[in-house]
Amino acid sequence: MSTQSRKQQTQKRHRRLRRHISGTSARPRLAVFRSNNHIYAQLIDDEAQSTLCSASTVDKELRGGLKAAAGSCDASVAVGALVAKRAIAKGIQQVVFDRGGNLYHGRIKALANAAREAGLQF
Repeated sequence: MSTQSRKQQTQKRHRRLRRHISGTSARPRLAVFRSNNHIYAQLIDDEAQSTLCSASTVDKELRGGLKAAAGSCDASVAVGALVAKRAIAKGIQQVVFDRGGNLYHGRIKALANAAREAGLQF
C-alpha cells in the first residue's frame, strides 16, 4: 500500500495532464500554481519555451489593492482579471487552461471564471 502526500498526488495529476496540454504562440497555456498563501498564473508558449505574461498575488500592482488575504478566492479573482488584462494587451484571446494538478474548484475555479469574464476564451 503506497501512501502519497497531497503534494505528491497533485504533482502526479499535473504530470498526467501535461501529456495532453501544450501551449502555442497562437493559443498559450494558462498555467496556475497555488500555494497555501498565494496564487500565481502565467501564459506560457511551450513551443518557444517562454513566458508571455504573468500575474500573482505578490505583484506590486495587486499587493496593495487586495482587501482580502492573498490566499483567498477574492485574491484569485483579482489575479485572474489581471492576467487576462495583460494577455489581451498582448493580443492573446484564446488560451489552454492548465490547472496545475489542482482540483477545479475553490481558488482555481475563481481565477478561471475571472479570466473568462475579463475576455479570455478557454
